[in-house]
Amino acid sequence: MRTLSECRLYGIIDVGYVESSDGTRVVERMIKGGVDLIQLRGKGRSIDQLADLAAELHELTAESSTPLIVNDYAEIASRVPVEGVHVGQDDDSIEVARRKAGRQILVGKSTHSVAQALAAQREGADYIGFGPIFATPTKPDYPPIGLADIRRVHEEVSLPIFCIGGINIDNLQSVIDAGAKRVVMVSALLKAHSIVDYARCATDMLA
Repeated sequence: MRTLSECRLYGIIDVGYVESSDGTRVVERMIKGGVDLIQLRGKGRSIDQLADLAAELHELTAESSTPLIVNDYAEIASRVPVEGVHVGQDDDSIEVARRKAGRQILVGKSTHSVAQALAAQREGADYIGFGPIFATPTKPDYPPIGLADIRRVHEEVSLPIFCIGGINIDNLQSVIDAGAKRVVMVSALLKAHSIVDYARCATDMLA
């Protein structure tokens, strides 16, 4: 399985944008385009629905050594052999997520400031999401934090850091120039005319 240190482009399958029935097709396109790490996010879906979808997607991601992360629900990791769980500031603690999974998994945490990033590192996160860098329809309640702290968080936190929030091909270079090494793409990737071509363009820029 690909390690986090090897990962540059993190794709999220958000069922708000993608029908569950279309999940496998989207994952196939992401993998073909070079997405290194994939997360399944399904706000408002039941754990059973998400576990079924995660099991289906994991068959594809495992073949390509692409880690599959589930958002919020660590219980899914006790039922499906996904590689990890991602939690937010208001979700389970990292310790609780690991306990619910009942096995060794990756746990990532969303952070919205350098202080939260440092706290996540102390808490034992395997990686952090840092943002939202720009305004994003996926997280309308969070004000964008901008580019200013990207270099600082990379200096102070030793974990893999994935910048997230409104990142697309048009602004990706500015994020890289601000110090980012890894990014998450959600709506820009999912709504792209060609997910494969869009992902390849992003991975070329991050190389």
